[in-house]
Amino acid sequence: MVPSEVFLLHAAECEYMAEFSSDPVNREVWRRMAARWIRCAEMARQQDPRQRARKIRLHRKPAHWAH
Repeated sequence: MVPSEVFLLHAAECEYMAEFSSDPVNREVWRRMAARWIRCAEMARQQDPRQRARKIRLHRKPAHWAH
C-alpha cells in the first residue's frame, strides 16, 4: 500500500471516531486529525509520481470495519 492510501485509512478511522464520539470537543479533535491525515495524503500523492494520476477520496469507513 502506498503512503497516501495509508494516510487515508488513518483519516477514515478518525472520521469514524468523530461520528461516534458523544463529546463535542472530542468530535472536533477527531475531525481535525482526519483533516490533517487528508493533507498528508495529498502531499504524499503530489510527491509520488506514480500517484499523481490517482484521485484521492476519503472513505467513510475503514475496510477492516466494513461488514
